[in-house]
Amino acid sequence: MELLLILIYISICYVVFKLFKIPVNQWSLATATLGGIVGIVLLLLIMNYNHPFTKNARIYFSVTPVLPGVRGRVVDVPVQANAVLKQGDVLFRIDPKPYEYVVQQKKAALAEAEQNVKQLKASLDQATAGAERANAQLGLAQQNYDRQNELFQKKVVAQATLDTATRDLEAARQSWMGAKAEQERAQLAYSSNIDGVNTAVARLQAELGDAQFDLDQTVTRAPGPGFVTQVALRPGMYVVPAPLRPVMTFVNTDREDQGLGAAFQQNSLQRVRAGDEAEVAFDAVPGRVFRGKVRTVLDAIAAGQIEASGALIDFAERTEGGRALAIIDLEEDISKYQIPVGAAAQVAIYTQYWHHVSLLRKILLRMRSWENYLFLEGH
Repeated sequence: MELLLILIYISICYVVFKLFKIPVNQWSLATATLGGIVGIVLLLLIMNYNHPFTKNARIYFSVTPVLPGVRGRVVDVPVQANAVLKQGDVLFRIDPKPYEYVVQQKKAALAEAEQNVKQLKASLDQATAGAERANAQLGLAQQNYDRQNELFQKKVVAQATLDTATRDLEAARQSWMGAKAEQERAQLAYSSNIDGVNTAVARLQAELGDAQFDLDQTVTRAPGPGFVTQVALRPGMYVVPAPLRPVMTFVNTDREDQGLGAAFQQNSLQRVRAGDEAEVAFDAVPGRVFRGKVRTVLDAIAAGQIEASGALIDFAERTEGGRALAIIDLEEDISKYQIPVGAAAQVAIYTQYWHHVSLLRKILLRMRSWENYLFLEGH
């Protein structure tokens, strides 16, 4: 940029010297040189502080590492590299047979448990009937004992008859207590519920749901709109849901997942505000400048980040100052241009201060955009 300003100033000086026929001597050259140095330095200071520029800008995007939900052998990879996908499209399939067998086992066990609940109900009904029968027999034995005791008091029956009635009453009481305990056991077994569902049935329902979930995970689908690039997964490969071993990288294309970030020096932050006008020159589109606006300037710089670890941070160690990131919203449609996500760009922001100086920044940005036509890679 400095070279461009110097060339522009030299051109102006040449025109002025020719137009006004100023003699070229050591005094005129010294004056022009000194004036140029002072003028360019002041202009750069004013322009950099009020209308900052950066070459460190690009379209940032988020990616989703695609991991298999379950382990198994891949049987189908229908996704094509760089093909546009929508949420729910199939990325790849794992052999589902081992998980289908588990689901069938859990279904059979659940059906058996539901049948056992019916058996528990029948056992409860049987135990209840037995308790009622024992209670009736206890009542009869009590009546017989009362009658024999009354006759014994009147000396109508002998002591042996009363003793027999006593033993019959005690036996009936023991039978009733046993039948009552059996009824309570059957009642507890039948009434062991969670939210109105038998505990064994509820446990097997949960296990069946877990097995069905694993079966569903044999089909891995797109988490949203986007595409998969560099597809190396092939049928026959064995995949494991390891956190550090994704099998694909899914590029999200939602607007919320992408943004043009421009990293500026901290010196130029004080006058940048959300809503300020901005212009963007992509390296991929030579000679073209796109309008935009500042969405926000992030409130954190990576250089100051502290992470939890087992070692203390040596604050005496000199660290780089770091750059502040401004998010730029483009106001023009760039879909008709071949601009891949991650493309580099140059960004200038025009604040409300010294607005007339922004004209020079716009000229310089366009000149830089024209420079993008020049590249000699491979020559």
